[in-house]
Amino acid sequence: MLRNLSKLSRASTAAVSKQLHAYPPVTLGIRFLTTIEYHNIADSTLDTITEGFESLIEVKPDVDVDLAQGVLTIQMPPAGTYVINKQPPFSQIWLSSPISGPKHYDWNEKQKAWISTRDPDITLGELLRRETKDCLGLDLNLEVD
Repeated sequence: MLRNLSKLSRASTAAVSKQLHAYPPVTLGIRFLTTIEYHNIADSTLDTITEGFESLIEVKPDVDVDLAQGVLTIQMPPAGTYVINKQPPFSQIWLSSPISGPKHYDWNEKQKAWISTRDPDITLGELLRRETKDCLGLDLNLEVD
């Protein structure tokens, strides 16, 4: 009896797995990333944002940037503190902005950009460049979208 149940479970699992892989989920250019893809893209993004803000320190020494364990903290007086972090369970990057508030971003493979889940016209890079310009009056050299 247990042998038959085990065979049935393997057959059912194989059938479901085959169906899931036959039709990969795709929505508006947003696709589900593998864990490795997500971490590679998210880590690269955080590194690039860190470098962009560190370049501002020469002009604005009161800007402070710290990246540790997938959490990027940017203190940007007079606006306040930004926190940008990875959210692996959701394959997202989350942003807490002292100017525009909290935002969540999904990777869009087609645009090669992190797109806001609430406003698909705004990328993570665009928001950071705009708020840096508004706050500091400086153009942020950021190769992230």
